[in-house]
Amino acid sequence: MTALPPLFTDWFAARGWHIHPHQQAMLDRADAPAQLLIAPTGGGKTLAGFLPTLTDLAENDHQGLHTLYISPLKALAADIKRNLTTPVDEMGLPIRIDDRTGDTPSSRKKRQRADPPHILLTTPESLALLTSYEDAARTFAGLKRVVIDEIHALAESKRGDQLMLALSRLQALCPGLRRVGLSATVEDPAAIARLLACHPDPCDILQADPGPEPDIAMLETEERPPWSGGGAAYAIPAVLDQIRRHRTTLIFHNTRAQAEIFFHNLWLANEESLPIGIHHGSLDRVQRERVEAAMQQGLLRAIVCTGSLDLGIDWGDVDLVIQVGAPKNVKRLVQRIGRANHNYNAPSKALLVPANRFEVVECQAALQAVRDRDLDGEPRGRGPQDVLCQHILIRACAGPFSADALYSEVTTAGAYADLTRAEFDACLNFCATGGYALRAYDQWQRLKQTDGLWHLRDPRSARLIRMNIGTIQDSDLLKVRMQRSRGGKPLGEVEEGFAASLTPGDTFLIGGEIVRYESLREMTVEVSRDRGRQPKVAVFSGTKFATSTQLSQRILSLLNGGDWSALPAHTADWLRLQSDMSRLPKSGELLIESFPHEGREHACIYGFAGRNAQQTLGLILTKRMEELGLHPLGFVSTDYATLIWGLDPLTDPGPLFEMAALREGLDRWLAGNQLMKRTFRASATIAGLIQRNTPSAKKSGRQATFSSDILYDTLAKYDPDHLLLQITRAEAMRGLIDFGRIEEMIARIDGRIDLLRLPRVTPFAAPLFLEQGRTPVEGAAQERLLAEETEKLMAAAGLSA
Repeated sequence: MTALPPLFTDWFAARGWHIHPHQQAMLDRADAPAQLLIAPTGGGKTLAGFLPTLTDLAENDHQGLHTLYISPLKALAADIKRNLTTPVDEMGLPIRIDDRTGDTPSSRKKRQRADPPHILLTTPESLALLTSYEDAARTFAGLKRVVIDEIHALAESKRGDQLMLALSRLQALCPGLRRVGLSATVEDPAAIARLLACHPDPCDILQADPGPEPDIAMLETEERPPWSGGGAAYAIPAVLDQIRRHRTTLIFHNTRAQAEIFFHNLWLANEESLPIGIHHGSLDRVQRERVEAAMQQGLLRAIVCTGSLDLGIDWGDVDLVIQVGAPKNVKRLVQRIGRANHNYNAPSKALLVPANRFEVVECQAALQAVRDRDLDGEPRGRGPQDVLCQHILIRACAGPFSADALYSEVTTAGAYADLTRAEFDACLNFCATGGYALRAYDQWQRLKQTDGLWHLRDPRSARLIRMNIGTIQDSDLLKVRMQRSRGGKPLGEVEEGFAASLTPGDTFLIGGEIVRYESLREMTVEVSRDRGRQPKVAVFSGTKFATSTQLSQRILSLLNGGDWSALPAHTADWLRLQSDMSRLPKSGELLIESFPHEGREHACIYGFAGRNAQQTLGLILTKRMEELGLHPLGFVSTDYATLIWGLDPLTDPGPLFEMAALREGLDRWLAGNQLMKRTFRASATIAGLIQRNTPSAKKSGRQATFSSDILYDTLAKYDPDHLLLQITRAEAMRGLIDFGRIEEMIARIDGRIDLLRLPRVTPFAAPLFLEQGRTPVEGAAQERLLAEETEKLMAAAGLSA
């Protein structure tokens, strides 16, 4: 056992602390090539990750950078800096700590490169930028450890792939580099360990005592949840009552727009003027920091928020978390629950507020999964090639490189361990020339080879590449400010498409304020205050979560388990009524209800495949039904079902659900769909084919869309096998379309389709009639309706056709 230095044991003792077993284990195994620590929120994960660093620096002289800390959030890096500075100052350790994010002044960034601190706290994007400089080898000379906090959050996105490629570069510069990953919510430790490892070296997995069971339940309300919708306005009185009973309450929402609506309704009902704030990623940074500071000082009783406060920041005296709307993902719920009673020995306290009747069932399934410690998650798959292309360009910015050496580096990164040399060479060729159809254009001739080494064709292009580093795609956001005559205060951002829909006088919500649209000036939305009318809601760019596969299976099990005693009486009665009038969906079969309603034929398909997949299913099936002469008119989808209406009843669903037919329908739909162009634009931006940021100005969303659409059409016509088109299809299938969930559903039912012909709408189908986002189908059905209406009009006028 590695003993703590006396200075540290004295510091622990002065605080009444003792070293936890998992912290001691991290210290004992500090020389392992890679370590993954899974420990509960409040269990001292961060200190465990830093103990080897602090003890080494306390006992040994070290010049330059010793440890790199990487966080998914800028705010988390700043919070860790504050928390880490406390023991360093109190023990008088000669350790310099600094942070580096997109908000860091350029003068400080230059100093960090010239004279690095012992511990640098940063983000994946800032690290990638640091590796792009010619002096990267000097900056990272002597680097011993990398600590990756909340590694589960990075592992789920391209930011994690970018990070692991950057680490492969650091490993080549510093061969003895040790890696540490920290998380409280890992559903598949072995998968995260493979991602974290520097292949072929292994990664040790340490699991701490999980601590006490969380105190979680559904919020009891006097009013029943509505049949549809996501606002949960019915629960406002009960939520206010909980705020009164607790010191500080975090109220989480799944989208920014829902957070704005709830905050507005909560504030209107807040007759006692309790101090309540709002926090999400579209708000101005100054406003977010003001809310964060008030939280830390204990000045706020509640904060309405989104994923911007999900991760391991220790915000003040939070003793209750409320999740509004079904969490959609058990791992996300556990992460949010951990924000309350941020202490190893105290159970976290949380309440779930279902937004509608079906979400009551989903919330109950999620609560049981948390109690069973059954986390969910989708496998990430192989490393995306658009991120690899960006990494190749970043590497070129740092100076000439050997293709063989870079390929060897890249394949040490977990997600790219099985990358073939042919795939790597295709990415390198794309970076060098733009590919076959674009090689004649100078702007895409970026790399060339001299004496066996690849380098930038024009060294001046390094600036442009650095300006566009990153995998987070902006959703064409425009700044929102008060009019200059009213002070010009920045409020946040809204999507460009939403701004384009506004006319002077329109009102909308942002930052909890109702504002009046005045004008669009220099790509900035200018507004004034307006408290008198019902506002629109800004179409924020927050993620629209889909219920995870594992949680969907738990919902199906709950429906068919027979024991609904934990459900509210109104929901249990609803399930019994569905069982009496029709059937309850089962995991091993596909239930389809067919019934007439208001002169139209309806088919309700209970796939439980998540919103994106159910939406895709609706698009494909209505196309197929059109071909079969069933005259569909439209559809609407939720996480659990797709409702299609039309002129003819569905009598034989078998041909619709043949896998070959679904794939063929998807291919035809994708070929003429704007979704592919949007996906292409995102991948082309990451891969460096399109630059959103230039030295002169940032392109508007419309400018970037115009450029990417022309490129997409050109490649589709002249180079259909172009690397970026291959990447685009793979991304579309995995992301917005989520076709993999449809394939999983087809495999799960294995041809077992239960079609019920019923006389009327069923209890489960009824809420879908109230859903927003209906998609019309243009086709023969509309022509038939027009012809029938024409005949009626002619007959009424005494005329014949």
